[in-house]
Amino acid sequence: MPRGESLWWPGSRCPGCDAAIAPWDNVPVLAWLWLRGRCRACKTPISVRYPLVEALTALLFGLAVWRFGPGTSAAVAALFAAALVAAAGIDFDHRIIPDSISLGGLGLGLSVVPWVRSGGGVPYGEAWLEAAAGALLGGGLLWGVGFVHARLCALQGRRFAHWPGDGEEFPGPRELDYWYWFPGMGFGDVKLLAMIGTVVGPLGVIQSILAASAFGLLLGLAWYLVRRDAAAPFGFGPALSAGALVALLAPPSLLPLG
Repeated sequence: MPRGESLWWPGSRCPGCDAAIAPWDNVPVLAWLWLRGRCRACKTPISVRYPLVEALTALLFGLAVWRFGPGTSAAVAALFAAALVAAAGIDFDHRIIPDSISLGGLGLGLSVVPWVRSGGGVPYGEAWLEAAAGALLGGGLLWGVGFVHARLCALQGRRFAHWPGDGEEFPGPRELDYWYWFPGMGFGDVKLLAMIGTVVGPLGVIQSILAASAFGLLLGLAWYLVRRDAAAPFGFGPALSAGALVALLAPPSLLPLG
């Protein structure tokens, strides 16, 4: 996805020799173990990250069914969890969160979650307003933090490696960058938390932020120990995703139990 490649065509292929991977060599976790972590064609090692992500996703699917029971709520929760795993992995590698995940999930959350809740007895209009309130609170909180921080940095004349750029002036109110380009935080985080809010609601947004702060601190400490550089940037998406999963699986939840 971050390379702009299709998720559907061509199918899975070896990152070393580009050979197509047969269906029987593409069974999650088991095929990697059977092939001993190597491509059948060229014997190139295949990262252990593949089966770990597959196992994590399977675990989250199981937790979704355990939490909500078999039914539409568990299906929505499983899809939400898979999107968060993808967002976390991509942000960890590339420090971007694709709009197809955040904005696509936002659209699905505003349409599907109220429909599922209405099946559990909540009036559709009320369910939609709560999902929208979660999106506005989630996106609005992070946007507000980034915007105020950017304005304070501009007033103090503080510059960062990526903001506002070598030889460039700080953006003004008439420029789009003034409203969405912030130092130290990508706008992808704002859109991701808005998407999260549609599923977990306003209370879940607060839970997500609190949990994400703790996860972010642990991630930052681990990143420092690995990089030995306190200024080395890292994506906040993994921490946000972990916090959202806590809010999803811990009561109360917007989604009705099966």
